[in-house]
Formats: sequence, C-alpha cells, structure tokens
Amino acid sequence: MTVAIPPQAEQPRLVFFHSTLSGHCRRVEGFLAQVLQRRRNHGTFHVVLVAEEERPDLLERFKIETVPTLVVVENKAVAARLERPRGCRDIESFLAPWLN
Repeated sequence: MTVAIPPQAEQPRLVFFHSTLSGHCRRVEGFLAQVLQRRRNHGTFHVVLVAEEERPDLLERFKIETVPTLVVVENKAVAARLERPRGCRDIESFLAPWLN
C-alpha cells in the first residue's frame, strides 16, 4: 500500500530590496535582523537581499519604486509589501501574520 504524503507548504520568502549606498537601507537591514531574531523567528522566512545596483531587473519585475522595500512572497505570489519601514515596530507589525 502506498501512502501519499502531501507536499509541505513552501517557506515564504522575505525579499529585502535595498541600496548598498543608502544609510537608511543599512539601518532597516539591522531592524529586520532584530525582528527576525526575536522570539526565534529567524527560521520563519527564506530571506533574500536584492541590491538595486545589482538587480534592477528584479526591482522592475516587482514594481519597486523606492528602497528599502520589504516584500513577502508566498506560493509564488506577492502576499504583502512594506515600503520605507521606519523601525522594528513597523517591520514587526508588517510581518505579524507570519511571526510566532
């Protein structure tokens, strides 16, 4: 007898669109790290960093008009987007549906 094992849900991707030249982007990257380390959430997402200088094609594909921008991709579709987060509280509120 063969038992069908349902495929596991794909881990959501958290795409961080940023600029390597921006101090604000570096600060937001630090805020993001703090949020994901709290309450052991570091394994919740597959985090992808996309620098606008290196991958302008991806910024165009995701229609990113400003950096930093966070995008959650779930089941191959954009589930949520946050432009220009100001701090940990903004990021934590944005990611609340996925965090423990």
